[in-house]
Amino acid sequence: MNNKLKSLKNFERELSIAAGIVLMTIIFSLINPIFISWSNIKDIIDQATIYGLMGLGMSFAIISGGIDLSAGSILALVAVILAKMLAAGVSPIIAILVAIAFSAVLGLINGVIVTKMRIQPFIATMATMSLFRGIAYLITGGFPITSMPSAYRKLVYGSIALDMRSSVLILFAFAVITHIILKYTKTGNYIYAVGGNEDAANLSGVKCVLNRNIAYIICAIGSALAGIVLLAKLGTAEPTAGNGYELQAIAAVAIGGASMAGGRGTIIGTFLGAIMLTGLKVGLIVIGVDPFWQYIATGLVIVIAVYVEIVQSNIKNSQSGKKGLFRTGKS
Repeated sequence: MNNKLKSLKNFERELSIAAGIVLMTIIFSLINPIFISWSNIKDIIDQATIYGLMGLGMSFAIISGGIDLSAGSILALVAVILAKMLAAGVSPIIAILVAIAFSAVLGLINGVIVTKMRIQPFIATMATMSLFRGIAYLITGGFPITSMPSAYRKLVYGSIALDMRSSVLILFAFAVITHIILKYTKTGNYIYAVGGNEDAANLSGVKCVLNRNIAYIICAIGSALAGIVLLAKLGTAEPTAGNGYELQAIAAVAIGGASMAGGRGTIIGTFLGAIMLTGLKVGLIVIGVDPFWQYIATGLVIVIAVYVEIVQSNIKNSQSGKKGLFRTGKS
């Protein structure tokens, strides 16, 4: 019995987010039953896929003690490069693999600027946000790339069981992979350590530069996957794509309970955070609220979520005393 209680306590944050999603669903459904309809649920999941993929990747950057403001620009640049390859007749599978590899290089650039040049992550990725977006404009000349092959669109965004989109499988696969990396590998443990206390991690022999670079590479891959899905969904690549999406990704991570100071957070929390964020946006539209209120509601939810995380963290710290260097996603 005690083990069960301990296990539930370990998922305290995730359970609170899940409870929030249930409460939100009940409230919106009472106001307008359409919210609980299958077509609306599919719409929520579909929209959450983009923010979810970016959020899962962003989790690594934030947990490592950084942030990535270039995520939306990476999405756009990868989508443009991928669209160029597809338009040239490259096989969809090969084009996707090349696009993901290219995104890893972009992530490494962010990591090197942060770790080697010792520029603050906020400033470093704000610079690359402009840099990557500018390259996307140069490649396209400011014009969209259209007419994506149907084979590519069916592969990434085709209909599967229950009329869901295959992009959902990409989201779940990436969630499983990132969860395993963070929770069950030394790399994940080291990323928590670097974000929690970089000096102590260095003294313990952790290769902080390497693991921070890995965090930014995974973050970029998450953005690339979002770009791959968005390209298949719209059938068009534009240099303006993903503008502001990095803020939605950061919001999903924050709602999911990650510490913005680094060292704490979970993939499950971010996944649920993306669902909650998207459900809130769709719900407000369904009940007829002016779209401008979405920004206010999103801001309030983020503030409340971060404050709850701080309160929970303070309570845990007072109960457990000093925290150890190596973490498993919980304080």
